[in-house]
Amino acid sequence: MQLTADYHTHTVFSHGKGSILDNALSAKEKGLKEVGISDHGFAHPAFGLTNKKVPVMRGLCDDATAQAGVKVLLGIESNIIGTDGTVDLKEKMYDNFDIFLAGIHKFVFYKFKSVFPLAIPNLLFATFKKKQVPKSLVKDNTKTFINVIKKNPVDVITHLNFCCYADAVEVAKVAADYGTYLEISSKKIHLSDEELFAVAKTGVKFVINSDAHSPDRVGDTALVQEIFKRVSIPLERIDNVDGRLPDFRFKRFKEGK
Repeated sequence: MQLTADYHTHTVFSHGKGSILDNALSAKEKGLKEVGISDHGFAHPAFGLTNKKVPVMRGLCDDATAQAGVKVLLGIESNIIGTDGTVDLKEKMYDNFDIFLAGIHKFVFYKFKSVFPLAIPNLLFATFKKKQVPKSLVKDNTKTFINVIKKNPVDVITHLNFCCYADAVEVAKVAADYGTYLEISSKKIHLSDEELFAVAKTGVKFVINSDAHSPDRVGDTALVQEIFKRVSIPLERIDNVDGRLPDFRFKRFKEGK
C-alpha cells in the first residue's frame, strides 16, 4: 500500500511546527501527488484560522505547489460547533478553500445551545476516561455527526470517536450515502478494531491521513499499517492509495453551484 495523498496536515498557521512549503517538500519526498493544508477552523480560540490568514495561506499554497512539484490544496479542519450540524466554515467562505474536513474538538467556541449536550459531556468523559458512556451522549453525538454530513458538503470526517462517543456505524451509513469519507488516522487510535470492522461493512469509503503536526510526519502511515494487520479493509475502499485520488464532494458542490 502506497499513500497517494495526505489531506490532513497542520502548519504554523495553527499549531503545527512547519511551514506550508515544509509540508509540501516532505510530501514530495514521500512520493505523494497531493497534500492538504488543513489547519484548525475559525472557532478554535488558540489555534484557529482568521480571515486575515486565509489569503496569505492561499498564496503560500500556490507558491509551494510551484516550488515542490506537488499539488498543495488549501483545506480546513472545520470545528463542529452545534448538534444541529453547524460548523465554523460558512458557505460564504467556500471559494477560499479546496477541501473541507470537519471534526469535534475540545476547546472551541460552541453554539450556546450545544455547550451542555455536546461540549461539556464529551470533555468530561474524555478527561476522566470513564468506560460507561451514557446512551444519551452517544445519541447526541451520533445525531451531530449525521447532521453535519447532511447539511454541509464535507469531504472528510476526521478522527471519528476521538474524545467523543458516537455510533460509528450509523455515522458511516450516512457518510456513504452522501459521499463523505471517513478518516483513518495515522496519528491516533480513534476507532476500536471492532468498530472499524463494523464501519467497513457499511460500504463507506476511507482516506488515510497523517494528521501531521510536523513536516516529518506528512505521509506517515505506520500506525495504520499496524491496524491493518488486525483489521482487513479492502484497499479499493481507500481512495488515496496506490495512485488513486478521492472524488471529493466539496469540489463537486462548488462546481454545481
